[in-house]
Amino acid sequence: MSNKILLKKVCIVDPNSSYNGKEMDVLIEDGNITKINKSISIDKAELIQEKGLHICPGLFDFSVDFGEPGYEHKETLQSGCEAAMSGGFTGFGLNPTDTPPRDNKSAVAFCKNFTKNLPIEAFPYGAISKDMKGEQLAEMYDMFKAGAVAFTDFNKPIKHSGLLSRALLYSKNFNGLIISFPHDQTIAPNGQMNEGINSTKMGVEGIPALSEKTFLNRDLFINEYNEGRIHFNIISTSSSVEDIHKAKKSKQEVSCGTSIYHLLFDDSMLLDFNSHFKFLPPLRTSNDRNSLLNGLKNGTIDLITSNHQPNDIESTQVEFTQAAFGAIGTQIAFPLALTYLKEFIGLEGIITKMAINPRSILHLDMPIIKENHKANITIFNPSTKWTFTKKDNKSISENTPIFDTEFNGKVFGTILNNQIHLNS
Repeated sequence: MSNKILLKKVCIVDPNSSYNGKEMDVLIEDGNITKINKSISIDKAELIQEKGLHICPGLFDFSVDFGEPGYEHKETLQSGCEAAMSGGFTGFGLNPTDTPPRDNKSAVAFCKNFTKNLPIEAFPYGAISKDMKGEQLAEMYDMFKAGAVAFTDFNKPIKHSGLLSRALLYSKNFNGLIISFPHDQTIAPNGQMNEGINSTKMGVEGIPALSEKTFLNRDLFINEYNEGRIHFNIISTSSSVEDIHKAKKSKQEVSCGTSIYHLLFDDSMLLDFNSHFKFLPPLRTSNDRNSLLNGLKNGTIDLITSNHQPNDIESTQVEFTQAAFGAIGTQIAFPLALTYLKEFIGLEGIITKMAINPRSILHLDMPIIKENHKANITIFNPSTKWTFTKKDNKSISENTPIFDTEFNGKVFGTILNNQIHLNS
């Protein structure tokens, strides 16, 4: 830890900064950006200099599951933070676990306080319902006062329309955000992947797009009625892109995101029964994936998240139909975006979707690379080639299809206030 950090000849990528697109020296003193200039010389500063380095506002992973408390064998807060920091994130939205459920202020405070001495910030989401059972409202205002920035039952969709309506109405008292997971499980209770040609080939029960559409449209209607704030965490279908686009045009306060995996892969990846491509919502058709990409480009989809969901070996190295949904991703979401989306939406587009919009949706302070602002920075090289192996993995879990993938773009490190995290 140093009270002076000098970044030499870094290209600044920040649409909110007047230095956007410029190569500059950046001086950080006592956690604040004190000077940005073409050339800065100063004694006794920690020097960060390497050809091709870029900096941007610290990345924010909107949807992660770090397991603790309750599922420490899959991920602890410490290991999750290590993975996120290595992936370039300086903040993350932490989904609630259900054993025990994060439905009270002390549970929120525990997660919030964990990162106070780390170069990364946790922003916990509180449960919408008591015990995450979808029956009664949890203590939302108490959790808000303790630091909860949004409310969700994570991957347990709210089945009771009246409960969702009350949650949207009640949260208006403190401008709270409700995060919806639009998945009607009753339509395909044993579904394993997208319903379509590939599920038929594999002889596996499918999950139709209808399961997402029914709850997404229900939630949009309920949100419109209550004039609330709602975010759809992971959308996966072309229909969802269309429906959210219409809702935004009608001036609803609605936002949405999708995972890096849903943007890059489709359901053909499961043809060899690779359970590491098994997600909920599932990877859909190539047409759905193209719609997601177009929605990302035209602004319908506001953000990209890793949707990091760790699972232990006992949950993944089993028969395909018994394997758990989800994959780890917080360490590799940004390198994946740099490798596969840079030509499509540009560096500014990636930073907007992975640093700026997530904080804007959650009404958090916005890091800007300008003088007299707190240092909240991700350092990366968008053209460094490297391969992600099991040795590089910081997560306790190893459920990812991405091991041994070559990336074109690497995280060098992060700075938050006067704390540095550098990848070796």
